[in-house]
Amino acid sequence: DKQLLKRIQATITQVQEDYDKLSCVTGNLLDDSQQKQKDIEVLFQSLERLQKDKADKEDLVLGLDVKADKTALAGKVSRTQFDASMERLNETIQEMLRRVTGQGQGWHQLQQRLREEMDSKLDRLELGPFRQQLEERWQNSLEQLKEKVLPTEADDAAGIKKQLLAHFHCVSCDRPISMPVPGP
Repeated sequence: DKQLLKRIQATITQVQEDYDKLSCVTGNLLDDSQQKQKDIEVLFQSLERLQKDKADKEDLVLGLDVKADKTALAGKVSRTQFDASMERLNETIQEMLRRVTGQGQGWHQLQQRLREEMDSKLDRLELGPFRQQLEERWQNSLEQLKEKVLPTEADDAAGIKKQLLAHFHCVSCDRPISMPVPGP
């Protein structure tokens, strides 16, 4: 019965640890997903701002009159780099969605296992008679111990009539030797 309770407690502890790990991983995935969503929103806002602030014809003519600075050109992003970055961002988002979906399936499996484990556990109605039986056994054991201990306590003697023998072993051959203890 104690072993069953220990196994139940160990199972509950393991399930709680699995739940904590899963909650931590899910939280991290959600945080990553939210950060990616914020980054996407910033990109869309930048795109909208770029569409609003199109170059006017006059600004373009003035810009052509001014020579291009090499450092300014280095800071610009080419269309191919932009497309490649957007493709990588899209792949990352798809991977995050697959992970979240996979975590959801794992979560449902864990919930099903928990339900099955809880269904197979003892309920409170079954524990009442079991507890009563254990308490009765405990009381009987205590009574038996009291009965055995009380007679020996009342029979304390003031001295011993026999002389005690000490058990010694020979130093050279290690055979037992009985020697009387000195004293009265």
